[in-house]
Amino acid sequence: MISTREKIKFVVLRTIGNFLVLFSIFGMAMTFGPALYEEVKYRYGQWQGVRYVVAEGEQVSNGEIVPTPVAQGFFGQIPGSKVQVLRPADPNFSVVIPKIGANSRVIANVDAGNYDSYIQALQQGVAHADGTGFPGGGTKIYLFAHSTDSFWNVGRYNAVFYLLKELEPGDEVDMFYGRVRYKYRVMEKKIVSPSEVGYLTDRKPIEELILQTCWPPGTTLDRLLVIARPESDVSLTR
Repeated sequence: MISTREKIKFVVLRTIGNFLVLFSIFGMAMTFGPALYEEVKYRYGQWQGVRYVVAEGEQVSNGEIVPTPVAQGFFGQIPGSKVQVLRPADPNFSVVIPKIGANSRVIANVDAGNYDSYIQALQQGVAHADGTGFPGGGTKIYLFAHSTDSFWNVGRYNAVFYLLKELEPGDEVDMFYGRVRYKYRVMEKKIVSPSEVGYLTDRKPIEELILQTCWPPGTTLDRLLVIARPESDVSLTR
């Protein structure tokens, strides 16, 4: 016979075990959930033939994604003909990446070395590093969407840039600044360690847009960088 004391001990241990399992599941969901959502949405969009385009002229007014009419075939919608228009989240300062459907407000002049400063900014959008340039200024522009305070916050704060890994040379990146659109083309993509900052300190006499997120997704081990240049400059170098 099992004594009452042993029964109580078993129930307590089982309860603790169940709590730890649930806590682990919750932690995994909080860490990887946002990134997983972006991945699934992207893959589903590819499967459905969804294509994103950036709003032009009078379409630029707010951050809504407005579907355009879809062509109809004998059996309904024609696969591969679906187009969604991306309106900048903030025409005064935002980044739009058509290939991955990314569209976020940019918070200007954020101190990348100040935890309170960048965490507050990342709750509102993508952060623009203080001391770096602005679109059309002819200097280096540095945008980041990552958190290094704790692993469970990484997915929460870098989900906007999670799909940067899908970008390849030649892909389009659009910046809206002061209600003016600036178009860039990806030049390269690379992975660097957190201590490597040469890409920020070099003084190339050209305008470059650097997009940064954490790598691998859901961790703070390394940094994934996507480097783009103004489309006009890219055309001149070809």
